[in-house]
Amino acid sequence: MSADSESVGAASSPPNIAGLVLAAGESSRMGYDKALLTYKGRSFLETITFTLSEAGIRCVVAVLGHHAEYIKQNIKLAGVEVVVNQDYRLGQTSSLQAGLGALAKSELDGVILCLVDHPAISANTFKTLIQHFRRTEKPVMIPEFRGKHGHPVLIGLELFTEILALGPNEGADSVIRKYRDRTEFIEVPDPGILLDIDDPEAYRQLTAQK
Repeated sequence: MSADSESVGAASSPPNIAGLVLAAGESSRMGYDKALLTYKGRSFLETITFTLSEAGIRCVVAVLGHHAEYIKQNIKLAGVEVVVNQDYRLGQTSSLQAGLGALAKSELDGVILCLVDHPAISANTFKTLIQHFRRTEKPVMIPEFRGKHGHPVLIGLELFTEILALGPNEGADSVIRKYRDRTEFIEVPDPGILLDIDDPEAYRQLTAQK
């Protein structure tokens, strides 16, 4: 790399990326609020927000719905803006829209979308998504582990309006798919992007790991 290209890279400012954690569902398959399940000494929700902070993400919003007050009373979310989606029964899209609405006042370049049942993602994965977003300026960043797509997904500002316009029966995937030709798939050494802790057996396997 030339000295000129190094100086240009140093002069460019990093993108302003927020973290958005969706934790509003009823956890019916688990039978217990997934936000409150523990992983490495913290609740799932605390773990994800802590990891986002560890990755240098300062603006974090968590969307709650089912048992929202009980969850708020039983975990520590210092520095996290908590949004309660009263319409959480309409589905995940309504929670995503509630979170993006709360972030509307921020001057963002993009958002990392996190699901509360994916607590094992590393801070380096968050950092890698942001680095690729900065370098490529593509509006969608999706991590892969051994060729399999996982979570979280980083979406650029240009997708926000379309997602906010979705109906309750439409998923954010319908918007993200429209940008497939401008999506960056990033191989990461992080099996946590594939760990969806959606039922008791998946949780047992997670907690059995060393």
